[in-house]
Amino acid sequence: MFGILLAAGIILVIGILIMMFRLEVLVDIVKRKSGKPGHSNKINAFLFMAFGIVGVVWILWYSWAEFDRYNLPLASKHGAETDELFWITTAITGVVFIITNILLFYFSFKYQHQEGKRAKFYPHNNKLELIWTVLPAIALAVLISKGLIVWGDIMEKAPDDAEVIEVMGYQFAWDVRYPGKDNSFGDYDFRLIDGSNLFGLDLEDDNSYDDFSALEIHIPKGKTVLVNIRARDVLHSFYLPHFRVKMDAVPGMQTHFKFEATKTTAEMRAELNDPEFNYELACAEICGRGHFSMRKIVVVDELEDYEKWKAQQKAWLKLNPDYLSKVPAAKREAAIIKAGITKEELNASL
Repeated sequence: MFGILLAAGIILVIGILIMMFRLEVLVDIVKRKSGKPGHSNKINAFLFMAFGIVGVVWILWYSWAEFDRYNLPLASKHGAETDELFWITTAITGVVFIITNILLFYFSFKYQHQEGKRAKFYPHNNKLELIWTVLPAIALAVLISKGLIVWGDIMEKAPDDAEVIEVMGYQFAWDVRYPGKDNSFGDYDFRLIDGSNLFGLDLEDDNSYDDFSALEIHIPKGKTVLVNIRARDVLHSFYLPHFRVKMDAVPGMQTHFKFEATKTTAEMRAELNDPEFNYELACAEICGRGHFSMRKIVVVDELEDYEKWKAQQKAWLKLNPDYLSKVPAAKREAAIIKAGITKEELNASL
């Protein structure tokens, strides 16, 4: 409520100032002699300077006061490198931004129109041209080189023992698939997607029989996780802010990202003193009216707890035994065994 009243007050003050300025201009037009600037020239110069000072002070204050809100706690190994690169870039561009804006507003005030005062004609200076071309070029080259090194580390081939999961975005939710005990994903075909077979599992592939989905994304702490990402309909963006992970989910194209979590959910709850805290997967690409609902809880477990959780999960085919009819007859018995379907469940599906 206080925020609404404050915003209303600011708008009201701005409106009053605009009306006063407009009145001053009209009076000045009536009183002034032809070709001579009136009082509004000095008012504009003063307001320009005041706006610059207030703007810079507000930016610095807001960045300090709200720092904890946009600088989330870090929970991944590579995140320290990306954070360091981000703050170096912010420091360089921030200093340049503040200096140039101070000069912009100061010069607008200092060099306001005055009778008898003429501007100096200064068409060219080789040293200045060289300085403001070479220095930004060097700074950008260093930043880009560092960024490419970090990006290369993130995108290089994952180790053979990495935990691999697949996440698919669609309007308006995320779904996750894990390989079963064989640690191999089954093939998929978008033409097989329906209301239950969200991933379009190809049941002619032996590796798909023990694949499983989950309501929450579970990942182990201290082990590399490779996430294969795809989209079923439009462009989405896979975003895990605490892990500094962001990668587009593109229809018809699989993208990927690898990272290593360094804090379990329990450890982060203790660090923040918040028993309700959860890591969260969000969509960072506006993908339609239901974009806001594309959220999924991410749970980071100790490796031992993660393996226990995996062992408790049921294969997708076991939960959907009616899809056995789509399994080739020659592979049906193997599929039943691999998916862990009991005779009772099989009889119930017939």
